[in-house]
Amino acid sequence: MKEINVSRLIPVVRKLCIDANYYAGPDVVEKIKFFMDKEESPTARDILALMLENHKMAAEEQMPMCQDTGVAVVFVELGQDVHLVGGDFNTAINEGVRQGYQDGYLRKSMVDDPVIERKNTRDNTPALIYTEIVPGDSLKITVAPKGGGAENMSEVRMMKAADGIEGVKDFVVDRIKRSGGNPCPPVVVGVGIGGSFEQCALLAKKALLRPLTEKHPDPKWAAVEDEILERINKLGIGPQGLGGRTTALAVQILYKPCHIASMPVAVNVNCHAHRHESAVIE
Repeated sequence: MKEINVSRLIPVVRKLCIDANYYAGPDVVEKIKFFMDKEESPTARDILALMLENHKMAAEEQMPMCQDTGVAVVFVELGQDVHLVGGDFNTAINEGVRQGYQDGYLRKSMVDDPVIERKNTRDNTPALIYTEIVPGDSLKITVAPKGGGAENMSEVRMMKAADGIEGVKDFVVDRIKRSGGNPCPPVVVGVGIGGSFEQCALLAKKALLRPLTEKHPDPKWAAVEDEILERINKLGIGPQGLGGRTTALAVQILYKPCHIASMPVAVNVNCHAHRHESAVIE
C-alpha cells in the first residue's frame, strides 16, 4: 500500500488550473489548422487564424486564452493501492483550485447559492470533483475548466430504444444547430450514451478528454462520430457563428450498458479552447 500525503495534491492542482487556461493543447492547434486549410469561407479562415494567434499570445504572455476561465472540473483516477494521508482529499483539491485561480489571475465564476442570493465564492471553489477507483498505486488528476457559454448548450434526453442510432445522431446534430454561435464554435462535442440519467451526462463530459487526434477505438462508433461531425459542419454555423464549414472540431462518444427500457443520451459541448491538463502523482 503506497501512502500519498494529500498536501502533494495542492501544488499539482494549482499548476493544472493555470496551465489549462494558458496553454492550448497541441491536438487542438492541429485540428484548427486542419480545418482552416479546408475552410471555404474567407471570414471563417480569418477567425480560425485569429484563434491560433490568441492561443499563441496566451502562452507567450502567460494569460488566459479566454476571459471565462470556467468552473474547475476535476477528474481523479485514484489507484486502489493508494492510501491518502495527512488531511482531507477534497479540501486539498479545493485549496489547489483556490491557489491556481488566485495566483494565475483567473476569473472566479462560482456562486454559492445557485438561485436566490448567487454570491460569488471569490476563489472559484468548490471544484466539481469526480473520483474513480482504478487499479494501481498512483493518482492521476485532470483539471478541465468549463466555461458557461458552452456548458449552457448541453442537454440530456431520455430517448426510447426504438429511436435507434439515427435518433441519437439527429438529437446531437439538432442540439448543435440550436446552440448556434453561443458556445463559441468551432466546438468539441462530447456525447454520452447509456448508463442512467445522471451517468450519461458524466460520460458526455468525460468523452471530451480524449485527444482530438485519436479516433474511437471501436470502428463502428468511429464511423458514427465521423458522420455526426460531417452533418454538424454542414449546418453553416461556422467559427463564432459567423458562417463557414467549421462548426465542430470533433465529436467524441462514450457509452455504457443501460436498462432494457432506457436509452439516455447526453450532449456536453466544449468551446474551441477545449481546455484540460493532466498530471500523475506517484
